[in-house]
This record gives sequence, structure tokens and C-alpha cells, in this order.
Amino acid sequence: MDILFIFKAIIMGIVEGLTEFIPVSSTGHLILTGSIINFKGDFADMFEVVIQLGAILAVVVLYWEKIRDSVIDFFTYIFTKGAKGEVGFRFGINIIVGTIPAVILGLIFHDKIKSLFTAQVVVIGFIVGGILLIIIENKFRKNKHAIRDIDKITPIESFKIGCFQCLAMWPGMSRSASTIMGGWVSGLSTSIAAEYSFFLAIPAMVGSSGLDLIKFNYSEMNVTNAVALVVGFVVSFVVALVVMKKFIAYLKKKPMRVFAVYRVGAGIVFAILIFFKFISM
Repeated sequence: MDILFIFKAIIMGIVEGLTEFIPVSSTGHLILTGSIINFKGDFADMFEVVIQLGAILAVVVLYWEKIRDSVIDFFTYIFTKGAKGEVGFRFGINIIVGTIPAVILGLIFHDKIKSLFTAQVVVIGFIVGGILLIIIENKFRKNKHAIRDIDKITPIESFKIGCFQCLAMWPGMSRSASTIMGGWVSGLSTSIAAEYSFFLAIPAMVGSSGLDLIKFNYSEMNVTNAVALVVGFVVSFVVALVVMKKFIAYLKKKPMRVFAVYRVGAGIVFAILIFFKFISM
């Protein structure tokens, strides 16, 4: 077994868990980290998909009661013809509506989107996304009438947020940042926008990951790769679980400007590293 390879898998799992749900782009960090530690290739691409599912499992665990109750309410509402379960049904419809834009664009442009997964494209996403985060936060964050209950979101607001989520198809933009910005524009408070982005991540990432996993050539699997997948998945899950709790607590007290500044600064640093060929494209 290649211990160095497993160690690289642990690093990638930590990076995924740290960055998936904060507005700095997990995909961008995985691409850049993979370039730095030479964790690249077809297996690395599939590995990144699997550890993203580890991060998604963290959402399910952290918000299990909300997810369970909403699913029960959704079908109760259908079977009782609207007599019971309205709250959960409305929440489910919102998630479906919010997912539609990404599903449509993802199915149409899946291969073209994958062709964008390069270091230089990520750098552009880092900087542009960071600037947008500052502009939109300054304009919308201090909304005194912001929605502070996730069950008060409407389908129209969900669709707007879903459209913003599509920005994340550009590597480096960040799905979290894109949906939170969409939440601000739609009138959500910062913490509710962040929590809603967690829920919206479940169908979006499971669907996208499913397409990638179907296309992978599993004849390349060996013992080292299998161990790397399990370790990376577990590490990503544990780290993401901790980060989500800390992130929501942070947003209830402070603005997201620090993440925007980090993005722009990191983008500039990575651009310099790419220019001097310390990071391969």
C-alpha cells in the first residue's frame, strides 16, 4: 500500500471538509491543492466526487431532524390532499424549485463545465467571486426586514437562489458563496441564506456526483485507491461537520468580508505561483 498516496488523500479530505460550506470554493481549493501535491488524474477526479459526498453526509447528520420531518410532511401532504404537512411540503417544493436551474444547465453543459477545471480558471473565479461577495454583502446584508425563518422562504425566492447557484459551475466561484449571495438578493438573513445553501447542496451535489461516478472507469481501482476513498470520505465528513457548526455561529455575529478578502488575496497568490510555474495548469 502506498502510504504517501493515503497521506495525500487525507490532505484532500481535510481541504474538502474545510472549504465545502464556507464561501471560498472547495472545488477551486481541491484543484489547486491537487496541483501542489501532485494528486491528479482520473482517479483523483473521482476521489474528489466521493469526498464531496462525505461533506454532504455531514449536512444530513447535522440537520437530520429537519430533513426527516420535511420528507414525512411532504408525503403526508400529498396523501392527505393538503390536510396535513404543509410546512414540510412547502420546504420540499422550495428545494426542488431551487435545484431546477442547476439541473438544466448541468445536464446541458456538463462536459463543457468539466473542461473549465483548470488552475487559471479557478484563480479568476476566486478573485471575481470575492469581489462580488463584497459588493452584494454591502448592498443587501443589513436588510432590516430579512427573512429569518427558513420555512418562510417562497418558491420565487428559491428559484432566484437556484439561479445564483449556477454561478458555481465556474470553478472557483463557490457554490456556497453563490447561493448565499442569491439569498441576500432574495431577502434572506445571512445565517438563513447559509443554512438554505446547505440544504440546496444535497440534490445539486448528489446529482452532479452521480453523473461523474457513472462515467468513471472502475477497472483502475486497487487496494490503495479503495483505502484512499474510505479515508478521504471519513475525513471530509468529520471536518465538514465541525466547520458547518462553527460557520453558522460565526455568521450570526460577523460579516463575510473576511472570506472575500481571503479569496482575492489567495487568487493573487495562486496567480503568481501559476505564472512562475510552481503550480501546473
